[in-house]
Amino acid sequence: MDTSKAGTAVGLVNAMSVDVEDYFQVSAFEKNINSKDWDKLPCRVETNTNHILELFAEHGARATFFMLGWVAERYPELVRRIVDAGHELASHGYTHTRITQQTPEAFSEDIAKTKALLEDIAGCEVLGYRAASYSIVNKTLWAHDLLQEAGYRYSSSIYPIHHDLYGIPDAPRFSYHPGEAGLLEIPITTVSLLNRNFPCGGGGYFRLLPYRVSRWAMQYVNKNDRQPCVFYFHPWEIDPGQPRQQGISRKTQFRHYLNLDRMKDRIGRLLTDFNWDRMDRIFLPGREFS
Repeated sequence: MDTSKAGTAVGLVNAMSVDVEDYFQVSAFEKNINSKDWDKLPCRVETNTNHILELFAEHGARATFFMLGWVAERYPELVRRIVDAGHELASHGYTHTRITQQTPEAFSEDIAKTKALLEDIAGCEVLGYRAASYSIVNKTLWAHDLLQEAGYRYSSSIYPIHHDLYGIPDAPRFSYHPGEAGLLEIPITTVSLLNRNFPCGGGGYFRLLPYRVSRWAMQYVNKNDRQPCVFYFHPWEIDPGQPRQQGISRKTQFRHYLNLDRMKDRIGRLLTDFNWDRMDRIFLPGREFS
């Protein structure tokens, strides 16, 4: 292990994750793009995910890929490529439907269907799940029990911040077992300052803030909280050439398209400055992984 890296002063390895969905599948576009039209749109997820796999290979990093069942069904070779490269395959649900828009019965069907589909394509067990748009919120905490019943070992579906679309600000900042469930919840990383949680685990915040701020925040969590960070991003975030959507709000335009042209280089810097591995290896000790 390279102890000269910023996040390894206390011997920690951080968890890298990729939410595998295409640009037209994000929740912010759901009012503008009907899911029935997805197959008519130019897909870019396979090419972008291949670029990410190349970037990870260049830096010797392993990650967890939370994949939509819709994507896996259409690109089974991509699924196998991810697993063959030594990364963890996990579930992101089938069609990126937020749990807040599902009944418990529909959610149970979705997570079981996606788990079986991914396992059939990849030939390996799927242990992890991440909800669309971090939609395990206070009114959908019932999802944890259903995930455990479906055979999942962990969820990474809570962001302990204030946000207009998601978040449980007072949730634990680090991995914990919610309620009576044996399932492990692994929140996206925040840094706690002045009695408030600030995001530092990826997504739009990583594109908005100067890189040095994100690097400092993650290093702070490693050194002061002595905890691994959980970072995430999407294939569409490294794709400034993606088709631009019309009729969306200025806020959505800003959030989605900000600094896409800088994202790939920033991810490369992150891979250089910290050590990274799969979520299952970091948070499920005692299991054997290939």
